[in-house]
Amino acid sequence: MQRNATGQYATSVAGGETVRAFVPFPLPPAPPLDMGGTRQKLMERATLALGRLDSISVLLPDPQLFLYAYVRREAVLSSQIEGTQSSLSDLLLFELDELPGVPFDDVVEVSNYVAALEHGMARLRDGFPLCNRLLREMHTHLMARGRGSDKAPGEFRRSQNWLGGTRPGNARFVPPPPQEVEPCMSALEHFIHGDEAAALDTPVLIKAALAHVQFETIHPFLDGNGRLGRLLIAMLLHQGGLLTQPLLYLSLYFKQHRPVYYDLLDRVRTHGDWEAWVDFFLEGVEQTAQGAVQTAQRLVALFQQDTQRVQASGRGATTALRVLNGLHQRPLCTLRQLCQDTGMTFPTASKAMQTLVQMNITRELTGQRRNRVFVYDAYLQILNEGGEPL
Repeated sequence: MQRNATGQYATSVAGGETVRAFVPFPLPPAPPLDMGGTRQKLMERATLALGRLDSISVLLPDPQLFLYAYVRREAVLSSQIEGTQSSLSDLLLFELDELPGVPFDDVVEVSNYVAALEHGMARLRDGFPLCNRLLREMHTHLMARGRGSDKAPGEFRRSQNWLGGTRPGNARFVPPPPQEVEPCMSALEHFIHGDEAAALDTPVLIKAALAHVQFETIHPFLDGNGRLGRLLIAMLLHQGGLLTQPLLYLSLYFKQHRPVYYDLLDRVRTHGDWEAWVDFFLEGVEQTAQGAVQTAQRLVALFQQDTQRVQASGRGATTALRVLNGLHQRPLCTLRQLCQDTGMTFPTASKAMQTLVQMNITRELTGQRRNRVFVYDAYLQILNEGGEPL
């Protein structure tokens, strides 16, 4: 299908230079996407994979346990795309008020991401619509502390930004001028809500694919657009009824295929090639959903295996099991935190944890005699499959 560029250029000023800034046309694309043949099969496979992921509660005794760690894994991966060095262990240490092994700003950035997602999901559960106001609220949480906290958190930008290059004149891409941001985001909001007949007829998966590109093209904030644009996908799939929990995140897929990801975004803007982008997106949804289901299955198997090992260990098994169950909820913790979570006394928890250390189920991280931190290594290893050190 032949389609022209998906927007037009306007003159803008940035850094004292006059530049050509790209203003996208409102969604949906015109002419409509070609959804026949192979592309329709891709969507059916992606939808089926999402259905299996959504039924994950059948596999897990408590889906919130998986959600707790999986959301944090996504926060780490999404922030790593932006250049942070924080790991999942760093984030969990930070949440315990312990000293992480990376610069403060790196781990704060990841923690902010978790806060933004949790705020957005809580608002949706309360019946608040996925709208520009909610995106601004989430951006406030995303940029609340650390890097970017001085770049107008929660406010659409009032100055020109650019992507790549050392200055606007040699940038890889220049988003819309500041005066076009509000109209562009208003049009995107209308598309998300299905205000137009064409938007109402757009399947949720396709809507998420289109909206992500449009958001990244508008780049409405001074900072944090990449992270919020990736969060928008999970929010749309939840709002659209495909996922009851925010369990699908494409950050690892985008990270593993970063050059292709950026090239496809550019081809949408320059050639109107929405179809190539949608194919890439749907393949990513299928792969990522399948991976999440496999991760959940492996965690269930790990919990069952280690529970059986502890049960067979004999004396002290009951208290060791209570500690193990606490580690299911928080795979990296201090004894003090474990006592708060389980109601156990410190000596009892300490003795039970030592049993798990001797069984090579847990490991102490600090080497200290006081304020020791223990990690459920196998749990974090499963979460890290396919990614960088967590």
